[in-house]
Amino acid sequence: MRKFLLILVLCFACKNSPNYDFSTRFETSNGLETVTYEEIITFYSQLAEVYNEISLEAIGETDAGKPLHLVTFNPDAEFNYETIREDKRILLINNGIHPGEPDGIDATMLLFRDLAQGNIKIPENVVIASIPIYNIGGSLNRNSNTRTNQNGPKAYGFRGNARNYDLNRDFIKCDTKNAKTFAEIFHLLKPDVFIDTHVSNGADYQYTLTHLFTQHNKLGDKLGIYLHTEMMPKLEKKLNEKDLDITPYVNVFNRTPEQGFSQFMDYPRYSTGYTTLFNTLGMMIETHMLKPYKQRVEGTYEILKSMIKITDSDSDKIKSIREEMPLLMHKNKYYTLDWAVDTTKASILNFKGYEADVITSEVTGFKRLKYNRTKPFVKEVNYQNYYEPKLKVEIPSAYIIPQGWHNVIALLKLNEVEMIPLKNDSIITVESYRIKGYKTRKSPYEGHYPHYDVKISISEEDRQFSKGDYFINTNQNTFRYLMATLEPQAPDSFFNWNFFDTILQQKEGFSPYVWEDKALELLQNNPQLKQEFEHRKQDISEFKDNWYAQLDWLHKQSKHYEEAHLLYPVFRIK
Repeated sequence: MRKFLLILVLCFACKNSPNYDFSTRFETSNGLETVTYEEIITFYSQLAEVYNEISLEAIGETDAGKPLHLVTFNPDAEFNYETIREDKRILLINNGIHPGEPDGIDATMLLFRDLAQGNIKIPENVVIASIPIYNIGGSLNRNSNTRTNQNGPKAYGFRGNARNYDLNRDFIKCDTKNAKTFAEIFHLLKPDVFIDTHVSNGADYQYTLTHLFTQHNKLGDKLGIYLHTEMMPKLEKKLNEKDLDITPYVNVFNRTPEQGFSQFMDYPRYSTGYTTLFNTLGMMIETHMLKPYKQRVEGTYEILKSMIKITDSDSDKIKSIREEMPLLMHKNKYYTLDWAVDTTKASILNFKGYEADVITSEVTGFKRLKYNRTKPFVKEVNYQNYYEPKLKVEIPSAYIIPQGWHNVIALLKLNEVEMIPLKNDSIITVESYRIKGYKTRKSPYEGHYPHYDVKISISEEDRQFSKGDYFINTNQNTFRYLMATLEPQAPDSFFNWNFFDTILQQKEGFSPYVWEDKALELLQNNPQLKQEFEHRKQDISEFKDNWYAQLDWLHKQSKHYEEAHLLYPVFRIK
C-alpha cells in the first residue's frame, strides 16, 4: 500500500511539474514581435504552476469583460500583502495601459521568468508585482497600422480600451471598470514604488530610454527630496554603468529639444499622479518610439532590474519616509492644489540630440521640422524640473458630503477613505463654497467636457445635515486624495470632471410678465438694492442693454432664488 501511495505521489508531482518552454515570442522572433493577450496569461499561468515563488490571480472586471490579473514574485512564497508589508517593500509594475506600447509587457515577462529561474539576483527586501496587461480591450484590438510614428513590433494593440477610453487619463475619475479594478489592486498592495511602462511620442534624439518620475515638488517633503536627489540619480548611475544612456522624458511637440523643455506635470488623471496621492514613489518608463523594438524592450528590462535593486538597498529609508509623509503633509496650514514651472530654477542636461532644420514641406507647402540623424550632437539644454505653488487652499479639519452624492461617495470608499455617517440630524457650522465662475472645454475629452479656471466664494454658516450624511476627517492616509478630488479648484477635482454638474443648472425660474411686478415691489422696499441696480445699469453695458439679464439679476437677489444653484455640495469644517 505504501509503495502504491508513493507511486501516486510521484506521478502527481510529475503532472504538476511539466517541462514548459518559457521562451517568449519576443525572443523567438529575434525582438520583432510581441505577445498576444492569450499568450501573456498562458505564460504567467505556467510560470505560477512550475514555480512556488510566483502567484497569479484574477481580480475584478474590465470593460472588455475579462478580469485583470496580478502576478507576484516572492522568494518566500508568501502572497498575503498585509503580511508582506511588515518586512518588505512592494514594487508594482503596470504594463500595456497603451497596448500599442508593449515594451514593458515583454520586458516584465523576461523579468519574472529570470527571477523565478535564478538568472537575476533575488532581492532580499522587495516583492515584485505586476499587472501583466492592463488595457485588455486595447490588446485584443490588434493591428499593425495605428502606431504611425513607431518602429515595431510587427503587430500590437490599440490605445483605446474596450469603450475607447485612454486609460491613462482615467485614474482619478474612474469611468472604466479597468480603473476601478486598478484601485482595488493598488489598495490591496499599497505599493512603495510604482512603475508604468510606455513608449514616447514627440522629438527625435539619440536616447532609447527616458524616465518620467512623478514631479518631485508635487510629491513633496522628504519623499520628493529622496526621489529627486537619490532615487533618480541612482537609476541614471546604474544604467550608465551598463553603458545605457537615459534622459528625462523629452516633453516637447513639433519643436527641437535643444530649445529647452520642462518636466511633465503628472496630474492625478495619470497613473503616477494618482499613486502619488497615496505617497507612492512613481515613475514611467518612456522608450523612444523610433528605436528598434528589441533595443527598447531590453532597455526597459534593465531599468526594471535597476529599480528593483535601488528599492532593495533603500528599503528601510523608503519605508520610514512613506510612513512619515501623511503627518508631514497634514501639519501644514495650506495645501497646494496646482503648480507652475519655477522659472528661477533649472537643471542643465548634456543632451544627446540630432541637428534639425525647418524646411518647406513637399506635402503642404508650409514649413516643417526635419531631423538629420547623420548630425548627432551633445549640447547643454535647459531642463525646467522645478515647480512652485500656483494655487493653495487652507486645509480643513474635515469635509461633510450629503449622502445623495452616491457616485462620489462610492469612489471615496473605493479609495479607502475613512468616513463616518452622522448618527442624527445635525446643525453644523461649515464653510460653504459657491461657484462664481468656470470655463468648460468646447470639445469632448475622455467622455467629459471638463471644467477649468474655477472661481469660488466662501461663506461660513450653520447648515442642516441629515442622519447618514458623511463626515470625513482629513487627518488620515487618504488626505492628499481628498484634497485633490473634493477641492473644486484642483485641476482633476470631481467638480472639474463634471461630477457635480447638476448644481450648475438652475431648476426654478420666472415668467417675466409675473416677475416684473414683484421686481418693482422688491426695489421699492429695498433702497440699497435699487441703488446697486441703477449703478449696474450705468456701468455694465451688457447689463444695461439686456432687459432679461436685469430681471434675472434681481431675481437672484430675492428670496425666490433657489439656494442649490451653484452651491458646491461638499462642505468644509475649519
